[in-house]
Amino acid sequence: MKNNIYCTFDLSKSVSHFQEKVTKILELTNIPEWNGQTFKLREKEIRESALILAGECIALLLHDLSKSQEFLHKTMQETQGWWHNKTRKHGCKERQILTVGNVAATLKLPYVVERHTQPNKNKKSLHEGFCPFLRYLGMSEGLTPEVLSTIARYGAIAGSFEAARTTLIDWGIDISLKRIERLTYYFGKIGINLRESKLTSLELGSLPIRNILKDQRVVIAVDGGRTRIRINKKGRRKVKTNRVGFTGEWIEPKLLTIYVVNEQGEKIKNGEIPITNDGTYKGYQGFLQILEMYLVNLGISQAKQVLLIADGAEWIWIHIPPLLKKLKCPPETYQLLDFFHAASHLQDFADAAFSTNNERQQWFQKARKTLKKGQALDLMRNMVEFISEANGERLKILVRERNYILKAYRRRLLKYNEVATKKLPLGSGAVESLIRQVVNLRMKGNSKFWLQDNAEIMLHLRCQWIAKSWDNFSDSIFNSFIKPQSA
Repeated sequence: MKNNIYCTFDLSKSVSHFQEKVTKILELTNIPEWNGQTFKLREKEIRESALILAGECIALLLHDLSKSQEFLHKTMQETQGWWHNKTRKHGCKERQILTVGNVAATLKLPYVVERHTQPNKNKKSLHEGFCPFLRYLGMSEGLTPEVLSTIARYGAIAGSFEAARTTLIDWGIDISLKRIERLTYYFGKIGINLRESKLTSLELGSLPIRNILKDQRVVIAVDGGRTRIRINKKGRRKVKTNRVGFTGEWIEPKLLTIYVVNEQGEKIKNGEIPITNDGTYKGYQGFLQILEMYLVNLGISQAKQVLLIADGAEWIWIHIPPLLKKLKCPPETYQLLDFFHAASHLQDFADAAFSTNNERQQWFQKARKTLKKGQALDLMRNMVEFISEANGERLKILVRERNYILKAYRRRLLKYNEVATKKLPLGSGAVESLIRQVVNLRMKGNSKFWLQDNAEIMLHLRCQWIAKSWDNFSDSIFNSFIKPQSA
C-alpha cells in the first residue's frame, strides 16, 4: 500500500474513486486462468481499496470536527489542566494526521504555547506548545486513536517489532520500525503512569472501591518468570563506539492473575467480571503494592470466597497471606500450594527412593491420591520410612523433598480435599499460562536483553491483551488526555 494518500475531503469523489476501482477488480476476465492465487490477489486489492476509503471517511470526519467552533471551544476548556501560568493562544498551525489506509489529513488547528523568556537567544525554548484539539482526542502523535491503539497492540503482542510492522502494513498502516517501537513504549508508558496514579491514590486512601467481586468466588494466582535485564557497566564509554558495555542479569518478573469462578469451578470470562492480569520487575515489595491496589479497587472484602494459589516460593507465603488478612478478606479464604508442584516433588522423591520405574510409578500414584485426599500427615509418615533406610546423596534428596511437603503442611497449604469440595481449582495453571504468553513468548531468551523500563512496559501491555481488556485499557489512556482546569 502506498504511503501518504492525501485526503481531498470530498466524500462523493472518494466513493466514486472506490467504486470505479472495485468495479474493475470485480470484472471476471480470463476465466480459464483463475485459481486460488488469482482470487487472493483480487481479495487483497479490494481490502486495500476499502481501507483507503475508510481512511478518507475518517479524515473527512476529522476535518469537519476541526471546523466546529463548538468543539474547538470544548477542547480548549477540557485541556486547561495541561496549561501553565504563562500559556497563551498562539494562532493556528497545520498538523498532519494519519488514518487507516495510510490516508493523511492536513488540518489547520488552534495552537497554544507557554511564553518563556530565554536569557540566551541561541537556546531553544524549554517549553513546547500543543494543539488542544489533538491533545483532547489523543492525537498529539499525529495518528488517530484507533491507529495508535492498533500500533501499540501489535507492537506488544507480536513476537517482535519487525513482525508487528508486517502485520500493520497488511492492514494499511505503513510506518517505520523505529516509530512502531517508540509509539508502543509511549502508549505503554501512559498505562504505567495511570497504574502509578492508582498506587498513589491507594497510599492516600482515595482509591475508589468497586463492587465487582461482591458475592463472587475469587481466585488469586501468583508466580514468577525470567527475563534478562540489561545492566550498564561502570566506566568510560568506548572511543570507537561511544557506548558503554553491559551485562545481562536474569531478573524475575512477578505476575498475578485475579479471576472469578462459578459454582462448578469454571472460570468466568464474560466482560461483566473482567480478568485482571499484571506484573512487575520491581521486586516483591512493588508487586505487593500492585496486588493490594487491584484487590482494593475490585472490592475483595465483598467477595464470597477467596483462594490464593501459588507454588512454594517463600516470598509469596510470607507476604501475601498477611496482606489478605489486612484487606479483610471473607472468612472463607483458602491458601493452597499448587497441587501439581507438590506432585512433582513426590515424583522426585519416588525417583530417589526406588530403583525400578514400575515401583516408582506405583508409589507415586498412591502418594498422589493420598495427598489429594488431604491425608498429608499419613503421606509424610510413609516418606520417613524410606528416609530412615537411606544414606548418602539419596538421603539428601529424600529429606529435601519430604521437607518441601512438610513446610507446606505446617503452613496449612495442603488442604486439597477441602478446596476440592468447594469446587475451587487445585492448580495455578492460569498464572503459569500467563507467564508463558506474556514473558516466555516475547521477553525470555538468551539473546534478548531488555532495559528494565521497557520490560516493565511490555509486561504491562501484554498482560492487558491476554486478559482481553485491551479496549478498556486503551479507553483509559485516551481519557487521560482530558484534563479540565481543576478547581
